[in-house]
Amino acid sequence: MSVLQRAATFAVMAFSLAGLLGHSAPGFAQTTTQPVVEQVALPQPVPNTNTPEPIAVPQNDPVFTDDTIATATPDTFASLAEAVAAHDGAASDDALRCLAGAIYFEAKGEPLAGQLAVAEVIINRSRSGRFPADLCGVVLQRGQFGFVRAGAIPAIDEGRAAYRTALAVARVALTDAWDSPASNALYFNRPGARPAGRIVKVAALGNHVFYR
Repeated sequence: MSVLQRAATFAVMAFSLAGLLGHSAPGFAQTTTQPVVEQVALPQPVPNTNTPEPIAVPQNDPVFTDDTIATATPDTFASLAEAVAAHDGAASDDALRCLAGAIYFEAKGEPLAGQLAVAEVIINRSRSGRFPADLCGVVLQRGQFGFVRAGAIPAIDEGRAAYRTALAVARVALTDAWDSPASNALYFNRPGARPAGRIVKVAALGNHVFYR
């Protein structure tokens, strides 16, 4: 065999071997690439900033100045309770203390109208000419008020709410800031214990009946 024939034979064998290797070489497994799903952050709910805040409702309680109280009339106040509240304060003189003491001992715990009527009786007596001319003289007059002891009004705890009310009622009466159903009364007594003499009943308030 010539050199050329050997070379040709060698080439044919080489090509055959290459083809055989090409068909028998292991293949690579196809990897299927799955699409990547991007995690998208969902929008968070936005707080409702349009919710109305609670509105503070202003109180409609009237405010009365000292000047208003000094010139007050029954028309100034919507009720006796309002007039009493406007006249709250500490005692300023002996006459006011005497009047408030009588209200306290005779009518504390009774309706305000009854307390005011007791005050009116004492004030009317001081103006009548038939009794002492000053409030303390009327209250301390012998034989007139059962709470008086040895010519004096017993001590009172002035911090008590009932006494502060009595003071305020006394001021209302002295300033004529409210009309009393017993505005012309000169006497009062418990029901069933009518005072002696020619008198006329004018009102029954709380635990008292009032006469003139």
